[in-house]
Amino acid sequence: MRHFSTVPFSGTPEQEGQLKAWLEANKDTPGVVMPALQKAQEIYGYLPIEVQRMVAEALGKPLAEIYGVATFYSQFSLTPKGKYRISVCLGTACYVKGSGKLYEKLQEKLGIAGGECTADGKFSLDACRCVGACGLAPVLMVNDDVYGRLTVDDLDGILEKYPD
Repeated sequence: MRHFSTVPFSGTPEQEGQLKAWLEANKDTPGVVMPALQKAQEIYGYLPIEVQRMVAEALGKPLAEIYGVATFYSQFSLTPKGKYRISVCLGTACYVKGSGKLYEKLQEKLGIAGGECTADGKFSLDACRCVGACGLAPVLMVNDDVYGRLTVDDLDGILEKYPD
């Protein structure tokens, strides 16, 4: 299920200029929608409706088509990612060892559902499948930091390591 952001869109004129310049230079390329959305996400970090609208208008495509592509492919996100991106592994080894409980507890502690970002933009939370550290199950990552052999009691200490 796709979630929509409760964090207001805050794109800059520089970002808009960069995207519009790319779109103008590439609008006639066959199959441009995917690369356009990839470029937009690279610039903004995610694809809010405001950015999807810019892409649709620049390419002369219906907004519904742009939204359809953005929601079909898992590489695209409609919600912003936090400064600290938390990914909880829900692969088999981690799940069997309790990662589902970690994921639920993080949703409770952060006050967000999976796939969302805290209102202050500090943390975002996602589930993932196998990070390749099955011997450390259950595992979660915060950006590139890997934490393993966790219990719900470890979560406060991990979250405290990441300043505002």
